[in-house]
Amino acid sequence: MGKLMIYGATGYTGRLASEHAKSIGLDFILAGRTTQKLQDLAYSLSLSYQTFDVHDSVAHVDSALKDIEVFLNCAGPFHRTAKPLMEACIRNGVHYLDIAAELESYERAEELGQEAKKAKVMLMPGCGGSVAMLGCLATHVLEQMDSSASSIDIALHVSGQMSRGSAISAQEGAMVTERQDIGGKMVHQDTASEQEFDFGDGRGRVMCFPIKLPDLITISKATGVSAVRTFAHVSGAAFPTGDLMELPSGPTAEEREANPYHAAVDITAEDETVRHAVLHTVNGYSFTSIASIEAAVQVLAGKFLPGFQTPVEVFGSGFVECIKGSTIANC
Repeated sequence: MGKLMIYGATGYTGRLASEHAKSIGLDFILAGRTTQKLQDLAYSLSLSYQTFDVHDSVAHVDSALKDIEVFLNCAGPFHRTAKPLMEACIRNGVHYLDIAAELESYERAEELGQEAKKAKVMLMPGCGGSVAMLGCLATHVLEQMDSSASSIDIALHVSGQMSRGSAISAQEGAMVTERQDIGGKMVHQDTASEQEFDFGDGRGRVMCFPIKLPDLITISKATGVSAVRTFAHVSGAAFPTGDLMELPSGPTAEEREANPYHAAVDITAEDETVRHAVLHTVNGYSFTSIASIEAAVQVLAGKFLPGFQTPVEVFGSGFVECIKGSTIANC
């Protein structure tokens, strides 16, 4: 098995992922921009580290990636880091994974997909988080349908506190109002088109607001269904206001435990019947850190497809249930 590098390892989710990787006995390298933080984390986990910035010279970045087989990018905002790191991975024959919730990562992966395929490199943004959750949920339902789907409406119930890094990424991402879909058409979602979903958590149907999740791209790519709409329901302090730099780095272990995530999907078939299913899983930060390492382990073991890929395309709809505490139920 080759080497894994976790970039942005000293950030909130990067640290969780690094600690989980260490707990299951992986041999990997920590990486990031700040030497002192990396030294402290490397010492606590008894690991080696590399310091580099995405804007360093090509020679410096390429040297850092020498002998690396899988690269996990946990350093947001991803509209700053994804493209240069994808390009570096393609140059060096390294599989690229990240945990982005920003559409930019997916747009860049689509743009670079053919180049990656020629280099026999996989680009898999969103190997954890909503892309893994919602992609597996939607595909689980589609695999049980006798007829083709005409549309997919899918919602994520976000619970608990957002990390400082996620809040900054979300704020910067919200400044862009139009996105390119993988087919070259503009992604528009009516901000007034709220919709009710039942998350199967005993509360009945609750109102969800439309949001441009990257699943607009990834679910359409994985399923071939072009009519995809994404929604969110928020409880707790998930979307903070005020000075984001004053936020704590992220929720505590106890706060994550107290705030599991849920997802719901309504898939309309061509005969206009609607299939509904729900996903119950752990808190999004716990899920992302565990799922991203599980994805890395599978890629290290040789499970990959060159080019731009989504988790469900490579690992199947059962991938989400590899994460302890995750279950899908038909309704």
